[in-house]
Amino acid sequence: MSPRTGARRRLGSIRLSLILLALVPSVTLAAMWGVTTIQMFSEGLRLRDQTGLSRSTGAMGTDATLALQKERSLSAVLLASPDGSRSALDAQRERTDKAIATLVGQSDRIREAPTRIRDRMYSVIASVGSLEYYRGQVDNPTDITPEQALDQYTSIIDDQIHAFQEISQVDDGELTSQAGPLVALEHSAELVSQEDAQLHLVWPAGRLDDESWSHFTQLVNARRFLVEDQLIPSLRGSVKTQTERILQGSDWKSLETVEEQVLAARAKGGDGGRIDLPDAEKRWSTAYDKLRLQYSTLIQQETAALLQRSDDQAEALLIKAAALSAAGLVALLVCVFMSWRITRSLSRRLRGLRIATLGLAEERLPDVVARLDRGETVDVESATPELDYGRDELGQVAQAFNTAQRTAVNTAVELADTRRGFQKVILGIARQSQNLVNLQLTKLDALERRHQDPEILKGLYELDSTASQLRRYEENLVIISGERPGRSWTEPVALIDILRSSVGEVAEYQRVEVQTEEEVFLAPPAVADVIHLLAELIDNATTYSPAPSPVGVRAGLVAKGLAVEIEDRGLGMSEDDYASFNAQLAVPPQFDVVALADDLRLGMFVIARLANRHGITVTLRPSPYGGTTAIVLIPYEIVVRESPESAAGGARAADEARRPAGEPARVAVTAKSTTARDTEDAEADGPTHERSREAQPVARTRTAEVPAARTATLGTRPEAGRADAGRADTSHAGAGADHGGARHARAGRSGPGGLPARDGLKALPRRVPQTSLAAELREDSVTDTADEAHSSLDDFTAERAASSLAGFQRGTLQARDNDADPSYDQGEEAAPEGASVTSTPPADRS
Repeated sequence: MSPRTGARRRLGSIRLSLILLALVPSVTLAAMWGVTTIQMFSEGLRLRDQTGLSRSTGAMGTDATLALQKERSLSAVLLASPDGSRSALDAQRERTDKAIATLVGQSDRIREAPTRIRDRMYSVIASVGSLEYYRGQVDNPTDITPEQALDQYTSIIDDQIHAFQEISQVDDGELTSQAGPLVALEHSAELVSQEDAQLHLVWPAGRLDDESWSHFTQLVNARRFLVEDQLIPSLRGSVKTQTERILQGSDWKSLETVEEQVLAARAKGGDGGRIDLPDAEKRWSTAYDKLRLQYSTLIQQETAALLQRSDDQAEALLIKAAALSAAGLVALLVCVFMSWRITRSLSRRLRGLRIATLGLAEERLPDVVARLDRGETVDVESATPELDYGRDELGQVAQAFNTAQRTAVNTAVELADTRRGFQKVILGIARQSQNLVNLQLTKLDALERRHQDPEILKGLYELDSTASQLRRYEENLVIISGERPGRSWTEPVALIDILRSSVGEVAEYQRVEVQTEEEVFLAPPAVADVIHLLAELIDNATTYSPAPSPVGVRAGLVAKGLAVEIEDRGLGMSEDDYASFNAQLAVPPQFDVVALADDLRLGMFVIARLANRHGITVTLRPSPYGGTTAIVLIPYEIVVRESPESAAGGARAADEARRPAGEPARVAVTAKSTTARDTEDAEADGPTHERSREAQPVARTRTAEVPAARTATLGTRPEAGRADAGRADTSHAGAGADHGGARHARAGRSGPGGLPARDGLKALPRRVPQTSLAAELREDSVTDTADEAHSSLDDFTAERAASSLAGFQRGTLQARDNDADPSYDQGEEAAPEGASVTSTPPADRS
């Protein structure tokens, strides 16, 4: 800030500047003084003209309205009794014509009136012009009904009341508010007059039909509401006193009594829907005639008083306009020069303060918050430079802003530290819980290998499944804390093993059907996150769909990567919910935003975090079954087309070519046609189930080929954890599969020998039940046993020896137990009717 500006800023205080600034409206009158003076005089003159118009047309319109109401009642009497006397009606028609002629004679004043009043008055004059036609219909009804004739009178009267209401809307607000109760009084009188006309129309017959009774009821209710809820509360002074005296008089009570009798007549019923009227015609007519005279006098008196007040107000407004115009001229001359100079100085200072505060609010403070989000250390003093604008009121505003920005930065720093500390606490708890869960899974694994009883194994597998789910929930806490789960792989993992592992971490894994024909692998850094992501989506699908319905998981390569579809048959969501969740999955929000949301779904937050970490796209859309389909698109950057054993592909193809003719054809499987029972048998072989910590090729863990004749569904526990084989679970799976293949070939009688050789070595055969039993306990023939023994010698390994010993021990125990039923590992299709089927082992652990 330049010295010159600072000196000018210190010339005076902000308080003095504001006092002088209060005179700026007077300065504004410099250009508008003449216009304002003319306008004020115009308002006074216009109010005086409006008062004259109201006096000449409004009061005359009121006289015409009262005359038409009386003529309508007499016309109703004639329509009800055509043979009655017409003298009263003819006399009233003459009085009505005089009142209307007086009103029409004010055409010159009407032409000078404002547009809205002129249009309304012309409408009144036009409606009055049709009065002769309806009088003729009253005398000789040929074209319209009596009710329609009376309705025409009502229409003309309504036009006149509305015209009076328009005339009463003057420029003075107080006069307009005083005219409101007078208009309401005229409306109330009109409703009572309509009641009188309708009753006179039906008195001679002594009955009402339902339509007429309903119309009468509407009139009574409308009049009561208008009088009790609008008219009485709005009245003031003498008019209120007179109105209350009328309403409390005996004539009004008599009128209300007759109304109540007519309203109650319907409850008594009548013949053919006709309602009998009470014998109260004379009482009604006497009371109404007195009341009509009272409220007519009251309306005319209040109209005259209102016109007089309007005249007085117009004169006062003209005097006031002259005084204010003179005072404004004097103030204008005094304030012009001072306001110009002070306004110029103050505007400069305010402009400088605005630029400085905007720079802090839009640039520096957002930069501080961004640095805190990145975990950087922020010095509060250097991040919040102070604004110096002196010590006057404007300087105090700048100091207040300095305090506010320091408080904001301090609060942001404290919140960032608190958030980091909270994340560390969550992470520490999650890590400790993970260690306990992993220890629990290890102990469960040892128990599963040690026990052979199907009932015990079933309970252990259920505990294993629960522990696997708990491990996933603990990993959710780690992900929420911004860290990565502890599981990791050093080798690519097969897609089928990843899908099985994901299914294994879901409580209702029996409902999941996995289908894939792709023999691809995922890069090690993405394996744990993809398993977790798919498990969350599958868990959502099973949770939000009915228990009997299946959940489909399909995987296949597409143009932009590997697509995995997870489809349930639940109730689905609305279009807005799909759009909201897809937006959240596309751009993961901050955890504090998720935590403060009304609908707290941490699973979606975890999925979004994992997908964003690896460039995976997750999209939700409606399913044809009515549920939801989640599409996971894994980019090719983390998809491995060839396994670590791709070099052995030629040898496997040669072995396939040398397959004996009688052996069943091998086909690429989907997870739906592959069960986890093969792995179950391998895991049940005791020593062969020991975990090896060597990193072996993943392709060995995936049962990529099975006999074509064998099919099953993933209805039992899937071998979910076999996706971990890239790091830790390859050796025992291979050994187990070796036994299973040989036994299956022999049990199926499908051909000689074992499976085709790979890389010059005989491939691992599939496990078949009863292979390890004593010879006298087997169902196979002695010849098959000899062939099996010969084949086993050819493929003898240390794992085979350990597996054979464990199988022999289990067979011996089963032979000794005469009461135990045999268990079958090959699924329901291989077990006799009524026999129990061994459960499939739970998910592997990393």
